[in-house]
Amino acid sequence: MTAIATAAALSLPISCSTSSKFANRKGVRGGFVVFAISASGEGGGLVDKKNPWSTLFNVEEPRSKAPQSKGKFLDVNEAFEVARYDIQYCDWRARQDLLTIMLLHEKVVDVLNPLARDYKSIGTLKKDLAELQEELAEAHKQMHISEARVGAALDKLAHMETLVNDRLLQDRTTTATEITTSSPPSTSKETIERKTQRKGLNVSGPVQPYHPRLKNFWYPVAFSRDLKEDTLIPIDCFEEPWVVFRGKDGKPGCIRNTCAHRACPLDLGSVNEGRVQCPYHGWEYSTDGTCEKMPSTKFVNVKIKSLPCFEQEGMIWIWPGNEPPAATIPSLEPPKGFQIHAEIVMELPVEHGLLLDNLLDLAHAPFTHTSTFAKGWSVPSLVKFLTPSSGLEGYWDPYPIDMEFRPPCMVLSTIGISKPGKLEGQSTKQCSTHLHQLHVCLPSSRNKTRLLYRMSLDFAPVLQYVPFMHILWRHFAEKVLNEDLRLVLGQQDRMINGENVWNMPVSYDKLGVRYRLWRTAVEEGSKTLPFSK
Repeated sequence: MTAIATAAALSLPISCSTSSKFANRKGVRGGFVVFAISASGEGGGLVDKKNPWSTLFNVEEPRSKAPQSKGKFLDVNEAFEVARYDIQYCDWRARQDLLTIMLLHEKVVDVLNPLARDYKSIGTLKKDLAELQEELAEAHKQMHISEARVGAALDKLAHMETLVNDRLLQDRTTTATEITTSSPPSTSKETIERKTQRKGLNVSGPVQPYHPRLKNFWYPVAFSRDLKEDTLIPIDCFEEPWVVFRGKDGKPGCIRNTCAHRACPLDLGSVNEGRVQCPYHGWEYSTDGTCEKMPSTKFVNVKIKSLPCFEQEGMIWIWPGNEPPAATIPSLEPPKGFQIHAEIVMELPVEHGLLLDNLLDLAHAPFTHTSTFAKGWSVPSLVKFLTPSSGLEGYWDPYPIDMEFRPPCMVLSTIGISKPGKLEGQSTKQCSTHLHQLHVCLPSSRNKTRLLYRMSLDFAPVLQYVPFMHILWRHFAEKVLNEDLRLVLGQQDRMINGENVWNMPVSYDKLGVRYRLWRTAVEEGSKTLPFSK
């Protein structure tokens, strides 16, 4: 397509003329030559004055200054003038041709390229963007208002739950501390004492024997990987000695850790073909307590007590109660995506209820665990445990920690962390990495607890294969526990001497209070346990 045809197709204004200068030259016949186009149909000139190319193309046309010859022959000066004019005209002509090409190119791009059309609407886009920004600002404002309303509602809910807990505590006070409305207290001191007693739980010494009803639950007693085919694991449960081992079929069994012959501890013996062999005279017992071998004497039928024993999800469970075992066992597996990194067993010289009280309390961390996981923690102005009104689980505020008491003696917690030893975020869901903990507090005796601790992570799976890593985990767990143990042992000493360790619970004691109320209901034989799902 020629320049003229392209210009006509695109409706460009052009000026055409017969070039007399070149048409009269030898070998060139007359024809149309494009020598100028307008930058727009309205400008009246070659180039708009605002166009950045105006300096380059706004050159005066030299034809108006063409030299006039006075004779047939030109002198030297006239010849130079004609030559200078020809050069100026060629320069002007080249500029006009280049301008024509550029403007035609811009017109083609403007017509064919949709992005050019979009570019023309930049003003409209700016206007739309400004409107969207205003709407976004309004949405942010409404969101902040909603957050404030939610916060106020949560605070109100926490206050209502505190009132409910206080009412539950009041209902369980002894009649000795109750007074009639017709007999007002004689002194303000008596009023303060009665109010204090009415808000407290009666957990004072001396430590009473465990109630038989607490035995009617499945209790975890050992980790599966610790129970090999030739292993004997002695345990105490509710002040009775037991020994756990694997029978001929590989399934675990639990029998009384006392030989029927001379009361020798069976755990001092060995496992022989799936039977426990007493180290004293070689009597052998199967997983149901039946004595199957009596060397060096006439065999008689002897059987020692055994407990229902079951293996599930990497743990060994027993049922120490007299009632028929429950059909289901609670699941203690870590949440999906977590890998188990440590399983630790400890024997602690403290009553299991006091240890559970400690594990269900996080408000003590900035004061107690100053050399371990809570080192550098600030002390919040308010610590709350938010939980449904009918549950034994919830989450801590302001810490990103979810926690649950799972009857009869388990505490599960999930902690949101950014790197080992550091907390972040306002909830576990806002944290990218997590640590999951399981604490099982088996009641061995009135002043002894068998603690099973399992730690899982949803990150750094390679740590499972680092040599001696289990030693490091155990060292850290013992260090944290020792920070608690010195305090709990002090509580136990005071409790034995008659002090009430739950004299004045406050709002962040909610989960511990609920555990105590649940335990009291079990011991009293309540048909419906509180806070049950």
